[in-house]
Amino acid sequence: MKILVINAGSSSIKYALFKFPSTKCLLKGTVEKIGEKNSLHHYSLKEQHQQKQILAIDNHQQALKLIVETLAEIKLSLNQLDAIAHRVVHGGEIFQQPTVINAKRIEQLKQLIPLAPLHNPANILGIETAIKLAPTIKQIAIFDTAFHHTLPEHAARYPIPDNWYQQNIRRYGFHGTSHAYVAKQTAKMLDKPLKKLNLISLHLGNGASACAIQQGASIDTSMGFTPQEGLMMGTRCGDIDSSVYPYLAEQSQLPVSEINRLLNQESGLKGIAGTNDMREIHTLIAKGDEKAKLAFNMCCYRIKKYIGAYYAALGRLDALIFTGGIGENDEKLRAKCCHHLENLGLLIHPKKNQAANGKTRFIHHNHQKIAILVVKTDEELEIAQQAIELLSS
Repeated sequence: MKILVINAGSSSIKYALFKFPSTKCLLKGTVEKIGEKNSLHHYSLKEQHQQKQILAIDNHQQALKLIVETLAEIKLSLNQLDAIAHRVVHGGEIFQQPTVINAKRIEQLKQLIPLAPLHNPANILGIETAIKLAPTIKQIAIFDTAFHHTLPEHAARYPIPDNWYQQNIRRYGFHGTSHAYVAKQTAKMLDKPLKKLNLISLHLGNGASACAIQQGASIDTSMGFTPQEGLMMGTRCGDIDSSVYPYLAEQSQLPVSEINRLLNQESGLKGIAGTNDMREIHTLIAKGDEKAKLAFNMCCYRIKKYIGAYYAALGRLDALIFTGGIGENDEKLRAKCCHHLENLGLLIHPKKNQAANGKTRFIHHNHQKIAILVVKTDEELEIAQQAIELLSS
């Protein structure tokens, strides 16, 4: 079986083609800067990286046609696919499982746009464009929020008036496909059934979230009603006193939309250090930049607090997982996050930690009962696997 995974953003489309049951990735790439003059298409085909600059890819339909042309390089057409699987950020209360898309479900997805106005419209556009190009092929939606629908009510609800909850204001959580994938990989590495493991998963990239996983199910996660809540991120503030909103509105006369933009796009690492690139922050720290040092320390401190909180929530911990672009590649951050957690049974081996950058492997001392791992996430493969499970059922 062949599954094409589509992850459509507002100005980009990431894609990957998988062959099952081998799970071999035949093709993987990204079309960037859609709607701009100097669009880019880079991809890996037969383990060789290639990049092409295409002038003026005006819309998602042209981008998908470009992907179809790339499929032709391996003598494959859309009609030979078993399904196209789409990443959708927000499924709300409606979608809790992978779902075959039809006209009714597209309308339901559009009703959820207010919950994810920056993401869901692009996801829907990708689905609608794929349907036009391949009307006979099954289109399957996989939701970032779905993994967290196992949250118990005491974790999912906010302490707010009940009628707000009736308006779907609750914790949804995100990065679900990544947390699900690394949890399964960890179970394989530990050679234990996932349903017998308690895990803390840290997906650390420009967007970042923590997840407490009990016997294979998410029981708490740091992102909430939107991806803004939780850990300090590249440009998002993370946890913040809600009274900051009315205070800024009254004292600075800023509209709510501008306050929201500042907290989502100008805060986090960028707000403190002036850049949201952790690699640049390390360079600045080496030059003695105090704000960069502060940003790094704040980021690690907030991650450490969530580790402690989720350890307490789980009661017993089998493994701590670092994943995502920063989690997989920043040994200094991993070490800082676990510093002084020896009494909790979390002790990183310095040489193993350094050697793990970009690789899936254990990084704890051999005598420690709690495993600490770096696991390379593969959200596209997880999406494809969930699509296969749906087709098989």
